Amino acid sequence: MKRSGKLPLAQSSSAPSNQADIDSFLSTLSKIPPRPKSKGRGRLLFAMDATASREPSWDQACKIQGEMFTQTDGLGGLEIQLAHFRGFGEFEATPWLTSSQELVRRMTGVFCLGGETQIGKVLAHALDENRKNHINALVFVGDCCEEDVDALCRLAGELGLGGVPAFLFHEGDDPVAGRAFKQLARLTGGAYCRFDQGSAKQLRDLLAAVAVFAAGGRKALADYCKRSGGAVGDISRQLRLQGPERQ
Repeated sequence: MKRSGKLPLAQSSSAPSNQADIDSFLSTLSKIPPRPKSKGRGRLLFAMDATASREPSWDQACKIQGEMFTQTDGLGGLEIQLAHFRGFGEFEATPWLTSSQELVRRMTGVFCLGGETQIGKVLAHALDENRKNHINALVFVGDCCEEDVDALCRLAGELGLGGVPAFLFHEGDDPVAGRAFKQLARLTGGAYCRFDQGSAKQLRDLLAAVAVFAAGGRKALADYCKRSGGAVGDISRQLRLQGPERQ
């Protein structure tokens, strides 16, 4: 069984993500300062933990990811790069993709393999990609953290300085991973949200919201929230656009 490292343990909770968690995440997302837009389409780096503990939810995740493109078609589209780690030091990233079918095809070709987390490689890769062409957002989905959190925070701080907000989706209730992920989100200017295997619709809606933000900025996010039902639609009243919209 994987264990998270370096941060002290706190009391664990088995409660699934609730409406307050969703509201907090989307409220934070709506208040992120404008970021410089990449040339052409918005760019979102989507990274996943593909170690053995995530296997039960991997197929579910594959079905969700392709839908991120659908919500951004009217905003000039979105480029997504899929990255994952698994096994003994294995880390891979796809080219930048503009097709939901290609994204799903590549995801379904990956199987989970036991190993330790490699979140540091995800953050370092995001920094490298951002130097080549600005990334509008980084998404990470994982359930554990087995790395030196101080080292991860240093990389997260560099991402924050580079204008790349990270959105960390925490599967399960590992309290140490939760504390680490919250710190990484805060240092990048992003947001954190916890989910479980019973919150597939919530995760789908939240990922779509991040995709809309990456493609069209905060105004597009507010419009998306107004026309969406469920967890996303319920928080539209909380959105507060601050400052000029990014060009």
